[in-house]
Amino acid sequence: RSGKMAKSTKLIDNEVFQAYATYTAIVLLKMMLMSLITAYFRITRKAFVNPEDTASFGKGDSAKKYLRTDPDVERVRRGHLNDLENIVPFVGIGLLYTLSGPELSSALLHFRIFAGARILHTFAYLIPLPQPGRGLSWAVGYAVTFSMAYRVLKTVLLL
Repeated sequence: RSGKMAKSTKLIDNEVFQAYATYTAIVLLKMMLMSLITAYFRITRKAFVNPEDTASFGKGDSAKKYLRTDPDVERVRRGHLNDLENIVPFVGIGLLYTLSGPELSSALLHFRIFAGARILHTFAYLIPLPQPGRGLSWAVGYAVTFSMAYRVLKTVLLL
């Protein structure tokens, strides 16, 4: 099975694709959770960027004090942005990797390491944990995506 392109008509039955779908859903849900965490921090810190968001805290000048940035909100936003910069490439390259016919054990290793690294990165960002924890978790996830890209290019290179 290794080295053969997956058949698209039976893709959902392919174990590697099932693993990809599982771990992609996990990291995408984790990324979506960051939006809720941002909203939570905005509400609890009363730090908003849109005037209409301050309406429940007062009118006019009394509400303007809530139009501000907050370091905790910005930390969550940076973590979310980092997810966007890393999970989106994983989704695209991971799909191509899945279609390149890797062994299930190799694919699971890639997907599990990536998901674990992104979850650890989130905790390292939100707690925050001292460096190099966050940097290492980012680098591990990035390396996994590059490893999958290398496999794709090695398998189907048509330059």
